[in-house]
Amino acid sequence: MKHFLILVLATLILNCKNNSSSSIKYSEENLDVTTSVYPESITKVFDAHGGFDVWKNIRSLTFGIEIPEGKEITTTDLKNRKSLIRTDKFKIGFNGEKVWIKQDSTYFRNNAKFYYNLMFYFYAMPFVLGDDGINYETTEPLEFEGFTYPGIKIAYESGIGESPDDEYILYYNPKTYKMEWLAYTVTFFTKEKAKEFHFIKYGKWQTIEGVVLPETITWYKYEDNRPTEKRNNLRFTDVKISKEKPEASQFEIPAGATIVE
Repeated sequence: MKHFLILVLATLILNCKNNSSSSIKYSEENLDVTTSVYPESITKVFDAHGGFDVWKNIRSLTFGIEIPEGKEITTTDLKNRKSLIRTDKFKIGFNGEKVWIKQDSTYFRNNAKFYYNLMFYFYAMPFVLGDDGINYETTEPLEFEGFTYPGIKIAYESGIGESPDDEYILYYNPKTYKMEWLAYTVTFFTKEKAKEFHFIKYGKWQTIEGVVLPETITWYKYEDNRPTEKRNNLRFTDVKISKEKPEASQFEIPAGATIVE
């Protein structure tokens, strides 16, 4: 497990993002993801993954990450983005206002405020790119191994989330409109606009109750803002979605937990 977390920390610093569209001030029912006006291209991407109307009717999402020593299970309330990460070694939660961590030792040494919704955002692609406060524009396509993937650049309005200067590019298959790549910058630690894009390949999908979600993703090495070769894979398991509201008490700060400032 420790070796996995060391790998995750390195991946976070080099390859991962904070939740750009999430604020640490969500109210219980105040997240309305239906008010944005979407361009045709990303609407077709949403449709290829089951449709945004289907996604917005889901209330609870749970998934697992396979690790050598066990599993890490994440549950998220999609209406307010309250969340809980559970492992045998620690728990990390977000109650709508504060990020907290509970563990028996200092086993988890990473930044919990950065990590608490990290895998959720990678997993909930492309639908999280339909959150409010997002601006879209067509960008140059990605050329990789003889294929051309059209791109949609995503940027956030000022004041949206912890890292509003983060930028993303969704690259999709021009025939199926399914998402193929995610390019992203990381500004959580520096608080400065970044020029370097990191790359994830969305290569394998699974359909869960009509919604097309990732089964595996692959981080790539990169050079000059282009992917070069594979680095490591991540597989998602134990996926559950529900229209029912998840048990709210699981997100609340438990006795013995530490608030992450």
